[in-house]
Amino acid sequence: MSAIAQQLNNICDGTWPAAATKRQGPWTLRYGQGGGKRVSAATADGPVQKTDIYTAEVAMQCMGQAPLFMIRDGDEALDQLLEAQGYNVVDPVVMYSISVNALTDFEIPLVTTFCVWEPLAIMAEIWARGGIGPARLDVMSRAVNKTGILSRWNEQPAGAAFAAISDGVCMVHAVEILEHQRRQGVGAWMMRQAAFWAAEQGVQELAVLCTTANAAANGLYKSLGFSEKGHYHYRQKQKETS
Repeated sequence: MSAIAQQLNNICDGTWPAAATKRQGPWTLRYGQGGGKRVSAATADGPVQKTDIYTAEVAMQCMGQAPLFMIRDGDEALDQLLEAQGYNVVDPVVMYSISVNALTDFEIPLVTTFCVWEPLAIMAEIWARGGIGPARLDVMSRAVNKTGILSRWNEQPAGAAFAAISDGVCMVHAVEILEHQRRQGVGAWMMRQAAFWAAEQGVQELAVLCTTANAAANGLYKSLGFSEKGHYHYRQKQKETS
């Protein structure tokens, strides 16, 4: 794994934090409290054997969570072990970053984006439409240096996002745009607002994560000049159906 990819993985933990983490053998185990895969997945901190996988499975089940593993760049041996044990690939993700200066080169039009914390009710409503519910709002609340971003377009609410800072990098999460406001540049304005906020905090790098399946969002980040810095995916077993 490259140093940049490792840093972004650590920044993800800092800006989208689990309710609790625990080191056990070669694992970092995360207690997510329903906040999604990113805060619930186990990651390997060193070489893993078959018996270690069983240990992690038991630990996650004792936490009330289905076994879930995050596979990062450099975890190819673990990836193969999990595949052999019936774990399927879920949600491949691309990690991007860009210089803040690249997105603060001109001003955002008035009444287009706002930095707001605590989140307004309309922001919670926008997030809820995209499946970002109370448990993920709890994840946001655990971050330390953070802001919410509200966007308006056509004189109506348009989108919401969350940004937080860790290790000198601002990472954007939970970007959600109302369906009728998409494909009008709303996402680009929100990313620029995140960059302006980051600059005000003295931060020079902006990062974002995106599933490979989200073609529109990947296209947006690439069009803004973001560069790919690393990848990860999850492994979990398919639920049995009766």
